[in-house]
Amino acid sequence: MKYYNANMILPDALVKELQTYVQGGYIYVPIEPKRQRRWGEVSGYRQELKERNRQIREAYRKGIPMERLSETYSLSLSAVRKIIYQK
Repeated sequence: MKYYNANMILPDALVKELQTYVQGGYIYVPIEPKRQRRWGEVSGYRQELKERNRQIREAYRKGIPMERLSETYSLSLSAVRKIIYQK
């Protein structure tokens, strides 16, 4: 999250109005719902995890034991189980 000085980006009248509510503090301005992205969509990490999980399920179907997958992907055995059995 990036912080901006209100005096640098907002009109004076709006800064004065905001000062009636908050002075010297931080205000979080949320993203409009239509512009929101799900976690990992902007960075592409969501897609990377999806591909990694597909590879894990495929390897398991080919007979690679969960313990080995856990070591290969540096995941706990519990995490590997969740990936394999998720619907």
